[in-house]
Amino acid sequence: MRPLLFMLFCLCGIASAQKIKVEELYAKNCSGCHGAKFEGGQGGVLVDGVWKHGSTDAEIFKSIAKGNLQLGMTPWEEVLTGDQIRSLVILLREKEKQTLVKGMDFPKPSPDKVTQTELHDYRIETLVEGGLKNPWAIAFLPDGRKLVTEKSGQLRFITGGGKLDPEIIAGTPPVIEHGQGGLMEVAVHPDYAENGWVYLGFSDGTREKREGAKDEVGCITAVVRGRIKGHQWVDQEWIYRPDPKFRSGAGVHFGTRFVFDKGYIYFVIGERGGMMEVQDLTRPNGKIHRLHDDGRVPADNPFVKTKDAIPSIWSYGHRNPQGLAMDSRDGSIYSTEHGPRGGDELNLIKPGANYGWPVITYGMNYDGTPMVSITEKEGMEKPVTYWVPSIAVCGLDFYTGDKFPKWKNDLLVGALAQQEVRRLRIVDNKVVSQEIILKNIGRVRDVAMGPDGLIYAILNAPDRLVRMVPTANR
Repeated sequence: MRPLLFMLFCLCGIASAQKIKVEELYAKNCSGCHGAKFEGGQGGVLVDGVWKHGSTDAEIFKSIAKGNLQLGMTPWEEVLTGDQIRSLVILLREKEKQTLVKGMDFPKPSPDKVTQTELHDYRIETLVEGGLKNPWAIAFLPDGRKLVTEKSGQLRFITGGGKLDPEIIAGTPPVIEHGQGGLMEVAVHPDYAENGWVYLGFSDGTREKREGAKDEVGCITAVVRGRIKGHQWVDQEWIYRPDPKFRSGAGVHFGTRFVFDKGYIYFVIGERGGMMEVQDLTRPNGKIHRLHDDGRVPADNPFVKTKDAIPSIWSYGHRNPQGLAMDSRDGSIYSTEHGPRGGDELNLIKPGANYGWPVITYGMNYDGTPMVSITEKEGMEKPVTYWVPSIAVCGLDFYTGDKFPKWKNDLLVGALAQQEVRRLRIVDNKVVSQEIILKNIGRVRDVAMGPDGLIYAILNAPDRLVRMVPTANR
């Protein structure tokens, strides 16, 4: 065979191998010894959490790649690619987790009972049920009212008494509801009582109707601020509006959360399905940005002097962060980021840092085909912690109130797919423990501590607003 034809043959073979789903890889290569349901046989059980030759991902990867001929374990590194072996590790982690949680009791709150957790007991209260449609985020006003966004474009008041105001706030910016995008984040300025500024994060762009065909859409995440007079949005100013050339027709990965600190606003623009575009500093997607809260570029941003780089970029290499929060103890900023299938991340955000997507990841493609074999690389940040299987992270806040004193400074992590709120204890920028404190009452879109020290959660399916109220301390 001629060298060029041989090269093409090899490349086609690799491409074909990459399309094989991990379940098929396991069934073909592993089930004969380890069982069709991972239950073991000639080889050991793979889902009981017991790993005789090392329990880390790297050690399991090595066990598969190198094998152990003395124990009858075939080395697979000459048969499977590194990407395929990594996908098998993810599959085993998924099945291990599913097995270990079977029969476990999780705190599923209901209004008529006390829910117990490790450190605090609470009751769940439903404030709004009915009337909300795809609520996305919540913000708190000094007079006791709350603001809630609806994905289709509405900004709504919830009264101090916890009732949904039927009158929609008029005049908010046009929103392109497309796929996962729409009107998403809402936040009030830290000095709202003096300046009245409200900030919105949403999908901005154009939609053209086409006869007999799908609409032609181009959009990307943008940020505005304005004030609310009565039920009217007024005084609007653009904080960040990407150049229209960066708009995409993709319906995924809009990101969108805000943090304010010392006159700055930090905000997320998701990668919009752009994959390697997130490694390009001349593009806004897949980045966390930092601006003065009026939209000006800070002179000390990390890429201000980098040729052609977008000067608002604070960090890059992000896939789809949908949680952003600051630890008031030291000013550290954390984000929770959706991975693909597997590999949701909690990241400590540093100026100028590269978080690696899609060069490194703990996940694989949603259809079970491999992505990459590496989870770390020099010059790229590793997550503080990650979740396999994915929990579908969404919403993030540090608890700093007094109603749940034993949770002081713990991080509250919302999750869509797993329908839960997790409490993470962070010491010296490391997660030292985590606990599920709410489970299976809806997809948690946002979780936030209110000014009253209670914990509020925006839920989807069904759409509602609930809060956690402590009972008597133990």
